Amino acid sequence: QNPTQVGTALQVFYNLGTLKDTIANVVDGYCTVLEENIKNALDIKVLTQPSQTVTRGGPGRAAMPTPGNTAAFRAALWTNMEKLMDQICAACGQVQHLQKVLTKKRDPVSHVCFIEEIVKDGQSDILYKFWTAVTQTLSSQFQSATDSSMFLKQAFEGEYPKLLRLYNDLWKRLQQYSQNIQRNFNTSATTDLFAELQQMEEDAQDIFMQKNEDYDPEKALKDSLQQYEAAYLSKSLSRLFDPINLVFPPGGRNPPSSDELDSIIKTIASELNVAAVDPDLSLAVAKNVAKTIQLYGVKSEQLLSTQGDASQVIGPLTEGQRRNVAVVNSLYKLHQSVLKVITNQSSFPAAAEQTVTTALKAVHDLMGSAVQPLLNSVGDSVEAIIITMHQEDFSGSLSSSVKPDVPCSLYMKELQGFIARVMSDYFRHFECFDFVFDNTEAMAQRAIELFIRHASLIRPLGEGGKMRLAADFAQMELAVAPLCRRVSDLGKSYRQLRSFRPLLFQTSEHIASSPALGEVIPFSIILQFLFTRAPPELKSPFQRAEWSIARYSQWLDDHPSEKDRLALIRGALEAYVQSVRAREGKEFAPVYPIMVQLLQKAMSTLQ
Repeated sequence: QNPTQVGTALQVFYNLGTLKDTIANVVDGYCTVLEENIKNALDIKVLTQPSQTVTRGGPGRAAMPTPGNTAAFRAALWTNMEKLMDQICAACGQVQHLQKVLTKKRDPVSHVCFIEEIVKDGQSDILYKFWTAVTQTLSSQFQSATDSSMFLKQAFEGEYPKLLRLYNDLWKRLQQYSQNIQRNFNTSATTDLFAELQQMEEDAQDIFMQKNEDYDPEKALKDSLQQYEAAYLSKSLSRLFDPINLVFPPGGRNPPSSDELDSIIKTIASELNVAAVDPDLSLAVAKNVAKTIQLYGVKSEQLLSTQGDASQVIGPLTEGQRRNVAVVNSLYKLHQSVLKVITNQSSFPAAAEQTVTTALKAVHDLMGSAVQPLLNSVGDSVEAIIITMHQEDFSGSLSSSVKPDVPCSLYMKELQGFIARVMSDYFRHFECFDFVFDNTEAMAQRAIELFIRHASLIRPLGEGGKMRLAADFAQMELAVAPLCRRVSDLGKSYRQLRSFRPLLFQTSEHIASSPALGEVIPFSIILQFLFTRAPPELKSPFQRAEWSIARYSQWLDDHPSEKDRLALIRGALEAYVQSVRAREGKEFAPVYPIMVQLLQKAMSTLQ
């Protein structure tokens, strides 16, 4: 390891004309010694001897650990492997050093650089030659040793992460050593012998410091490990799948218990922890974990009830609904637990995290499709209740209801009762509150949208009716409250509900200039509402089309764009103009010009 002495020796052999052969012999010598080291480290006879004295096995005696001695055999093997890594590192260091001196040293007379002497016959550089020899020997020796001994094979496959860690550490040490040599040469460049170093450019010869396009030394080192990695990953996948197949027996009806799920999560955590020694291994195991999560999802999906009773909302929970709730709760627990495992992984590669997260998203989607039939039923029932407001009479004048406190309407009482019952009978059993609220809040927004839509269609609407409808608006907030964390979280729907109520009592001119128009409440809703203030001759769009209110509501759902809705309203206004002209009327209803003006304003905002 002394550059000056090595340099002097190289000069002697150069002068003798044997530089090239000497170097070749030295490097070959290192290779031979390492080959011996590798053979000894993997020698099953030595490993299985209880004492250090090696006795010849009798004819036909297989060398194998005695029962109960496997632990000692494994310990000896890993000690040998660590020693082998030290030996490879030491030999490599000497070749690296030799190569470094060769690239720096020139003959003082002819100024030939010694490395050129070695390379001129098309010889590749000695470090590359040495490294390919060592990695090939590793591959072939490991292969033949594990082919002939089941115990070695099991040790390397079963404890593959340990083996990989040794290789990774070796690689780090080699790179570290390269950097140190570089520094030592730069500092020792003061001696006379190395005066020529100062004229030398920095060499880029060291293969451990830079990747070549067509040769990756780290890959060459790890190629010998491929078969053990494949076997390890396949066993790892079995370890992950086994507990799942166990808790979902064929013909089973129930999702796994908490304890069973815990053991699945423990297995996932343990596989990820063991693989954390190496980013590539982490990613490979993460892919296995993703497959495991998929398997859990597939098995859970088979338990879901999709029969009619899964979506009924009339009676108490049916057997199928109870099972669906249990499946969703179990998927939720898996989702949360695996998320926790990932967040607790230190230095988890981003690609590995992405792989697992994608699988978890599929679990979340499955939870969604499991509750969808029930949500659809509840949504349909809510709509059916709201539409019954048209069966009630809102035409009364104020005098008929002198009572100061106006009770809410019948349909509103029914709606409140239904929503409260659905939440307590069905949704209360789900443990994933956020997930449930994410779904039911969407339902609350839809209920408010429908309520405002149908309230704006009520015709005729008397002063007393307005009072009762205003009370219904207030009660609507209470009706949807169980569906949300806070009613005010419903955003735009909530603002619409709040903004529409005062419009009931304002004059048409007032309404037309309301700041809420277009901003909070769509123009089409306000125009729809203004039809109630017109004479019967000015027919609402659905009356003109001779549709039922339910059909009109469906049409509005199918045509969410304002443009389509306003076009329908314009048609109704134009038909009114035609009918007034046909009977040779002298003037239009007072609300008509306001509506036309509003329609123009609405159309202009769409441009």
